[in-house]
Amino acid sequence: MKIEEIKRLKNLTGVGLTDAKAALEQANGDFDKALEAMRKKGMTKAEKRGEREARAGLIGTYNHDNRIGVLVEINCETDFVARNEIFVNLVKDVAMHIAASNPEFVSSENIPAEAREQATAEFTDKVKGEGKPENMVPNIVEGMLKKYFAEKCLLDQPFIKNPDQTVSDYVKEHNARLGENIVVRRFSRIALGEIV
Repeated sequence: MKIEEIKRLKNLTGVGLTDAKAALEQANGDFDKALEAMRKKGMTKAEKRGEREARAGLIGTYNHDNRIGVLVEINCETDFVARNEIFVNLVKDVAMHIAASNPEFVSSENIPAEAREQATAEFTDKVKGEGKPENMVPNIVEGMLKKYFAEKCLLDQPFIKNPDQTVSDYVKEHNARLGENIVVRRFSRIALGEIV
């Protein structure tokens, strides 16, 4: 068993050298088997971070031309990371993105049932009105719903500074850089003269 493989397994899973060595020994030196076994135990970095509670963080603000204002709460696990310049810049970037892209929801989990039902009914009527075969209607409507809500959910939107990645990918990138669970909790966007 090579030390390089033990270190590689340690880096991929975020466990100590002893645990990585033990996993490789149990898998008779088969790296892929050891990695799979550790994943099943829920020991990978991302899985562990997602379970950790994120209650520290920042409430960030962004004001565009005194016409659009944004408040956003982004949480991390520790005050140490909340004060880190990388995290502070993440909060600013997400607030600026909200000002520019005007999302309605943080993620698809935050879409109220009524909004989903209303959109489903509208799209179903539209698809049926176009004379599509009855057995294809649910799949077509599902695709339309996905596209429609992706434009309205912050985490699914293409990030304004890099449209090749979503806001979710941008946040996950910072999750990896900072080594903590990072959660976009909520936001509020106000535009001058907007009637709510």
